[in-house]
Amino acid sequence: MFRIEWKKIETVGVITMNDGENRHNPDYVRAILTAFDEIEADQEISSVIIASGDSKHWSLGIDLQWLTGTMEKKNFEAIRAFMYGLNRIFTRILLYPMPVIAAINGHVFGSGTVLACACDFRLMKSDRGFFCFPEIDISIPFLPGMLAIIRKAVPRHKLDELVFTGKKTGALELAAHHVIFRACENEAALMDEVMAFAKTFNKKRAVFGEMKKRLHGKIVEVMEKEDPVFIEPLRLMM
Repeated sequence: MFRIEWKKIETVGVITMNDGENRHNPDYVRAILTAFDEIEADQEISSVIIASGDSKHWSLGIDLQWLTGTMEKKNFEAIRAFMYGLNRIFTRILLYPMPVIAAINGHVFGSGTVLACACDFRLMKSDRGFFCFPEIDISIPFLPGMLAIIRKAVPRHKLDELVFTGKKTGALELAAHHVIFRACENEAALMDEVMAFAKTFNKKRAVFGEMKKRLHGKIVEVMEKEDPVFIEPLRLMM
């Protein structure tokens, strides 16, 4: 069972991933979607932070041990369901009727980085932690929907470098290229700044959600129409 907890701090819902490297598997999908549902049900909450309980890792992406084990068992339907589950998480964040802010307090790789890109804002500590797309080196091409999400967050002049080289990038460089909203000196500063920023939001959910729908509708459409071309035959690796 993936360990995710959330708590309410004034008008902010703080989701904390508490599973070490916070890798994505079916348990993760269920746990984080449940947290988003519960937070949305509380009408007093006006913003969400996604943090990690591990000071070294924010999220290292897909649980490759689960994936390879499931492939060995030839449980292909479970893999398809998981990939669609990841897309449900991304869609939930892209259309969520309030700001979702990633408090990146450690390494973020692969689909973890895509998750961060799906968020509306990203703050990251600068004293430790890398932001990386390792897919080019582990022979797992991005799904079209994932690339659409990355394009939302990474300026074109930086996108090719990060996607095609698999470069590990720190917070100061990311802030200079506006991939993240702010680089913070350390974890304590990160949590102070992300909380202060989250508390500045008190927008009407209906308007905020409609704005996100209009901004991100095309990304969701790509996930719905183009991703199944690769998910259904499980053309996920090379």
